[in-house]
Amino acid sequence: MVDISSDFFIYLAIGFAAQIVDGSLGMAYGTLSSSILLSTGLPPVTVSASVHTAQIATTGISAISHTIFKNVNWKLFIMLAALGSAGGAAGAVFLSKVDGAFIKPYMVGYLFILGLFILHKLWRHNRGPSLAGRAAGRIYSGALGFLGGLLDAAGGGGWGPVVTSNLIARGENPRLVIGTVNTAECVVKTCISLTFIITVGFMFTDVVMGLLIGGVLAAPLGAYVLRLIPARALMGLVGVLITGLSGWQLYQIMMP
Repeated sequence: MVDISSDFFIYLAIGFAAQIVDGSLGMAYGTLSSSILLSTGLPPVTVSASVHTAQIATTGISAISHTIFKNVNWKLFIMLAALGSAGGAAGAVFLSKVDGAFIKPYMVGYLFILGLFILHKLWRHNRGPSLAGRAAGRIYSGALGFLGGLLDAAGGGGWGPVVTSNLIARGENPRLVIGTVNTAECVVKTCISLTFIITVGFMFTDVVMGLLIGGVLAAPLGAYVLRLIPARALMGLVGVLITGLSGWQLYQIMMP
């Protein structure tokens, strides 16, 4: 039985807002929701486990949609799903075995860097390939999937920014990249969630239910929001929000 706390509607609002952003940009659900949840004082393992469990439903809806509209490269899907799940499981085991107070500064720092990466992507828009983009051309998609899954589970988010961005920068078809990565994400999130359940006995809580219900309610609205707010402006707002939240938390952690 789920014990609904007074904070349930806060978690629902976080899930709703994060899914609106993810539906509009194709990324940032985990990064945004993890940044906000960490700022509320929740332990890192609870944050990551809650976010990934809630994403099973939202990524499942996305995977069905992309499959119907033939946006999936199935050879790439198998590679990303398999190695992304392996990396995700490894990241989940690592996070479940370390002390929350010890890992939190690193997790916050990682999210801060992801926020800067999103802003960098915005700044580099239509300015030619970056060094990261050229380097990504020499990395196998499977290795990229493993790294994306590992960082996503251990850091609370990052699958989209790491995998989608680098594959597109490598010159792959954007439509197929977004569809394939989002479809593989459902498998990866499920594997990460199961690993958390096995390692820490994580059960459904008001955090999970709030994120899940908010995300499902917002899932159909992402494309509509994109019509109202330009994608670049939305990406800039998300990057500033993530960097600001994480930067403030880092400041608080470093203060004596």
